[in-house]
Amino acid sequence: MNGQTIKRDKLERKAGILLPVFSLPSSEGIGTLGKCAYDFVDFLAGAGMRVWQVLPLLPTSYGDSPYQSCASDALNHYFIDLDVLVKDGLLFEEEIKGIDWGEKRRIDYQKLYEYKARILRLAFTRFDKNSIEWQAFLSEGKYCDYATFMALKEKFAYATWSEWPEPYRQASAETMENFRLAHKDEIEFWQFTQYLFLKQWRALKSYANAKEVLIMGDMPIYVAYDSVETWKYREQLFMLDEEGNPDLRAGVPPDAFSEDGQLWGNPVYNWDKMEANDYLWWKQRIEYAFSLFDIVRIDHFRGFDRFYAVEKDAETAKDGAWKKGPGAKLFLEFKDKAIVAEDLGIIDDGVRKMMNETGYPGMKVLSFGFDGKFDNEHKSSNHKQNVYAYTGTHDNAPIKEWLTSMDEQQRKAFNIEMDVENTRLGIPMSEASELSVDELCDNILEQAFASQACVAIVPLQDVLALGAESRINSPSIVSDENWSFRFTKETFTTDLAKKLLALAKKYER
Repeated sequence: MNGQTIKRDKLERKAGILLPVFSLPSSEGIGTLGKCAYDFVDFLAGAGMRVWQVLPLLPTSYGDSPYQSCASDALNHYFIDLDVLVKDGLLFEEEIKGIDWGEKRRIDYQKLYEYKARILRLAFTRFDKNSIEWQAFLSEGKYCDYATFMALKEKFAYATWSEWPEPYRQASAETMENFRLAHKDEIEFWQFTQYLFLKQWRALKSYANAKEVLIMGDMPIYVAYDSVETWKYREQLFMLDEEGNPDLRAGVPPDAFSEDGQLWGNPVYNWDKMEANDYLWWKQRIEYAFSLFDIVRIDHFRGFDRFYAVEKDAETAKDGAWKKGPGAKLFLEFKDKAIVAEDLGIIDDGVRKMMNETGYPGMKVLSFGFDGKFDNEHKSSNHKQNVYAYTGTHDNAPIKEWLTSMDEQQRKAFNIEMDVENTRLGIPMSEASELSVDELCDNILEQAFASQACVAIVPLQDVLALGAESRINSPSIVSDENWSFRFTKETFTTDLAKKLLALAKKYER
């Protein structure tokens, strides 16, 4: 292939943008499902972008990570748009104006914690609780466990469930029935947050689909220890001891992100017990995800082949061990679903076999491709059609930060590889050594679009050539700079849309 241009297949070629909902520029301290989301859909449609990839929509707690949620299927009430509730007659404009949500560029989660639920409770007092739609929602019972869990968290000062008094910790049927009767309004309030979110989300998704924009969701493989599932379903789902403490904790061994590995701390699944009822919990979870999204990315997909587990007393993830997972059999009835497998990290023959058996597209990250190896599968010129190409993910440094962190020797090696890649991809470009950092960012962006990959997804940070200040997440670090960066309304210019549209047309996406 050296020196040759690549023949591209037009089949289902699309491009999209990775932008978390929380990064949208609303006036409510965090991105919401209101006007800012609709404006972004309009921007995508005008830019020829066919996919909007979001991060998990789950509630967040300590560390603010959507990958450490208190529930596998609940929805983050912070994203509910208050202006929409004003239009619905549940709030008055003067009740939401003048609230200090913090600065525009960063989310202040403490302020959200203080104000958002309080305002939603006010809306709940004006809501018609006798409506047929609401009563049907309650009778379905979908979010009752989550709502009960949140009411219990409030009752016990947000302590971890394992610190609750015995009858509540064990979730005994009699105790739960009495609690629900005594705290009916509080439980219904948390169900109300889910009702509002779904109403706003479904309207937004319908609007996006009408504009020919697909929404791609993200499913974390694990839930947090302090979650609905480990509280109520620990015996059926997880490897926990008799007291409910994790025997093993999830993570990954040392890799490009961390020399100590990543000790996530999530409880790991008891796959033997799950197999006994044909993985019902997982199958219901996947079906639920497709009620929300057009495409679903499953995080850490390799964990279904073998998962990395660390003893409960370990301080780092260096000394864990690989355990066997369910493999492709979990997904056999979902082969026709639009699932994207996050197959990054340590990939071995078992993972490759599972990928082949499911047929799901995997992910290739361009910034992983510049290691001096001609056959590196992350290079755009080596991409196969059945992959999603990324300049970077939510865990990567933005391309600009990555480029500026290189020393002189690394930059020289990178420049050589860039020139070869441009030749192989048929991209007319000056030598990399003559390009500015911003021009190199644009060059890498074009390489993603030029790839044979069926879909190219680019974090908005990389489209704009933003640096370290815009990073979404630095793995293994708890910081108020993680999960908090926001864009402003001024970001979404006509020129930016034209830039993306030109690339989409040039590479037939």
